[in-house]
Amino acid sequence: MDFTDVSLTALRVFRAVAEQGTFTAAAQSLGYTQSAVSRQIASIERAAGAELLERRREGVRVTAAGRVVMRHATVVLDEIDAAARELSGRPEEGGTVRLGWVPTAGTTLVPQALAALRRSAPGVRATSREGGTATLARALRAGGIDLALLSSAPPFRAPDTESPPLVLQTLTERALCLAVPAAHPLARGEYVDVADLRGQRWIAGPSAGADRLMGVWPGLDERPEIAHTARDWLAKLHLVAAGGGLTTVSPAMAAAAPPGVRVLPVRGGPQEVRRLLLARLPQPPTDPVRRLAAALRAAAVAEANGGSQEAR
Repeated sequence: MDFTDVSLTALRVFRAVAEQGTFTAAAQSLGYTQSAVSRQIASIERAAGAELLERRREGVRVTAAGRVVMRHATVVLDEIDAAARELSGRPEEGGTVRLGWVPTAGTTLVPQALAALRRSAPGVRATSREGGTATLARALRAGGIDLALLSSAPPFRAPDTESPPLVLQTLTERALCLAVPAAHPLARGEYVDVADLRGQRWIAGPSAGADRLMGVWPGLDERPEIAHTARDWLAKLHLVAAGGGLTTVSPAMAAAAPPGVRVLPVRGGPQEVRRLLLARLPQPPTDPVRRLAAALRAAAVAEANGGSQEAR
């Protein structure tokens, strides 16, 4: 099989696997069976005459040959998408930038930055999608996105160990907070003492590691009682408002907290700091990428300087 005969479907599947990091996650994102994904990857590797993905126990890694294919596949697929937009009556604009962001960045910072970009550079078309830090780092490497907003917790290691290192800039650095039902005894003060977190009921999200649950205060010396599990941050906050339990939250989420929730700092233990990082590959950015990066930096500064970090 000649590589020029590779199908668009195979290219889309290859990009999804490279970005998602596993065949299973790619299949779920595309709505395919895992066997269908495996067949498409096998066909594109036969056409390339090389292994494009290194299979590991924890997932896949794009090989050097895979990066070559990914670079060109991204151009091809973007051009096909542009043609579809033009044929549907939506002509291509002056430039396109693709952004990935972790959920906590999507409440205020991303919408504000995109609104500012539309005002300052109306010819730039921005697209975005939500994801986890590891997924977005892989998407950057694979060429699926141009910029990423990533989260980082102590000891603040790089988001991956691949080479060359990603270019990282810290946009915000803030202490983790706690969302508490307004009627809860812990909501009476201006902060929560870490010692009072023992025996509480928690609203957790997907696991962030073997020994840590998103939404549970880190370092508790007990097995936490998980009352509810939810992936969506807004759903978690509404469960807090309904008295379902406590959950950890970024201070940036305070503005999105519904009535019946207080967002409070925690005292009495090691400070749990979280960073929001702006990441890109080390090659010189295009003008649309530079413009969106500037809008994100400006939005982060504005967010840090304005508004209360408490919601009632």
